Amino acid sequence: MNMAAQIAMGSGGLAALHSAALLKVGDGRAVQNQHLIEPHIGSLRRYARALVRDADRADDLVHDCLERALSRWHLWRGEGNLRAWLFTILHNVHVNNVRRDMAAGRPVQMPEGIELRATPPSQDHHLMLNDLAAAMTRLPDEQRQTVLLVGLEGFSYREVARITGVPIGTVMSRLSRGRERLRELIAGPDESKIRKAK
Repeated sequence: MNMAAQIAMGSGGLAALHSAALLKVGDGRAVQNQHLIEPHIGSLRRYARALVRDADRADDLVHDCLERALSRWHLWRGEGNLRAWLFTILHNVHVNNVRRDMAAGRPVQMPEGIELRATPPSQDHHLMLNDLAAAMTRLPDEQRQTVLLVGLEGFSYREVARITGVPIGTVMSRLSRGRERLRELIAGPDESKIRKAK
């Protein structure tokens, strides 16, 4: 079974993804510390998938993140927050990839439209989640990243500021603008204005 098939299999794929990074790095210290990284791979994949909106590209992004983390293990301060350090690496690898693609003149891949169903789901929360997912894709990258890190991953403002490399005030501003834009996209601009007036 090839590496792509193992990665596609889910939890076994996580181990394959991590093993591939270990094999490429080949650092004995990294192998000794792999048990510290493994619990964070799932949340790294979730965030990467939200960033690039494609499962295969998300796995590549996480692989690059793990490879970088393991090859630079000596730079992590043992008393620091490992999860935040890994998310910072993932964020920086993503930003570097986007910049490289733009500089090379490669088109940035846009997500395909949300799948339309012939029969809508019978439960309202499925529709609300679909609306939220669609609205998230329409946010600017900086706002989407901040909303995901605070709302989905549960990072504090200070941790998000460290991960994204911006001041806390910028994190708060992006979060506020992102939440407001989500409200507008989900509820519609007229209803959002009514809420503000109350």
